[in-house]
Amino acid sequence: MLDPWSVSGIDDYEKLIREFGIEPMSSDIVRRLPKPGKYFRRGIIFGHRGFDVILNAILNGESFAVLSGIKPSGSFHLGSLTTAEQIVYYQKEYGATAFYCIADVEAFCDNRIPYEESFEIAVNNLADMLALGLDPERAYIYRQSEEKRVMDIAFEAGAHVTTAMMKAIYGEQTVFGLYMTALLQVGDILLPEHEDFGGPKPVVVPVGADQDPHIRLTRDIARRLHPHHKFVPPSATFHRLIRGLDGSEKMSKRNPMSYFELSENLESVKFKIMNALTGGRPTIREQRELGGEPHKCRVYELAFFRVDDDSLVEDIYHRCTSGELICGDCKAMIFEKIAAWIREHNLRKRKMVDLARKILEENSVSPTCRPGISRP
Repeated sequence: MLDPWSVSGIDDYEKLIREFGIEPMSSDIVRRLPKPGKYFRRGIIFGHRGFDVILNAILNGESFAVLSGIKPSGSFHLGSLTTAEQIVYYQKEYGATAFYCIADVEAFCDNRIPYEESFEIAVNNLADMLALGLDPERAYIYRQSEEKRVMDIAFEAGAHVTTAMMKAIYGEQTVFGLYMTALLQVGDILLPEHEDFGGPKPVVVPVGADQDPHIRLTRDIARRLHPHHKFVPPSATFHRLIRGLDGSEKMSKRNPMSYFELSENLESVKFKIMNALTGGRPTIREQRELGGEPHKCRVYELAFFRVDDDSLVEDIYHRCTSGELICGDCKAMIFEKIAAWIREHNLRKRKMVDLARKILEENSVSPTCRPGISRP
């Protein structure tokens, strides 16, 4: 069972592919992409559902959309970046229209965060997205609680599911509202195909593997609603979850030592990296003789996900496995890389806060398309 609201991690992606029917992200697909990003190049994106539709749209120069969002329950942290950067990637490299959802209804149901509070968190989250490169002129940014079209699709989807079906997909949830937010996510994912946004079109949803239940449900609902709406079953790519710095299987806001926020004090970030689980040997002598084990190392994983330079990541790997690189030196080097990126990001972010607030305030009054998208 995959539970998208759980803090548990995933330790066997091959088993996930076998048991849930996820299609492997083949080297042939990556080779055919004109501009494969680091998540494709490094195998961080390990699987997909229906990505061939998106690949054909890219190769043929056809329009498509990318959709994702964030539950406004706290500041951006390392686990938030993988999905966020993929939204920017599709928009920047292939001209995709971006749909970005502020999942404030889910934040209320799952975390009991009132809409007024989640609005302020969302301003902060959106400023991060804009600093990462999201172009608001080619994006539709909205709050889940304010988007009636999402509600309409969710109610229509609800007519095609049973309680037994929801429990089979999501397991037994003690809060029934989570099943309701799952239907809202169906509405979110199908929103780009609404006639107000140009009708049915290919849509790709980049998610962590733990979110696959939402994708399976939405693809099924899209087929059931096809006679009326002609929805194209949405595509999805699945990326590996970055593991907790402390050795846990998943970074979680419920476990502060497992992650750090982008707005966190750099001394705190340094402390967490310097105390992270490594794949080093018990002694320096053994490290020199046997080499490290980077597949166990959370610090190497941090570099693998966050450092853009492929050659540097490869160099760290080879120096580690050869015994040349000692864990303390490696931690210090990677912290400096991460700290420099965080400083630059937060400089950009501070310039985006007012724009983020303006976008969300405008859409809170009357959700409309941003410039560049046909207005409903």
